[in-house]
Amino acid sequence: MSKTKSASQAEAGPGRVFRDTLYTSRTLVLPDGSTLAVTKARVTAATDEQFAFLKAHPDLAQE
Repeated sequence: MSKTKSASQAEAGPGRVFRDTLYTSRTLVLPDGSTLAVTKARVTAATDEQFAFLKAHPDLAQE
């Protein structure tokens, strides 16, 4: 039997991961006050709003 991915796994697929070019760990604060953790210089967008924020951030490079 094949396993199906949950919605959050599908959203976090290729193109949703960004590399932090300055820090290996930090907390990013989005305009709505929510946060994203950078761990091992990587951060993943789970929503379209997070993706837009990360894409526009000057210190992050999309993988």
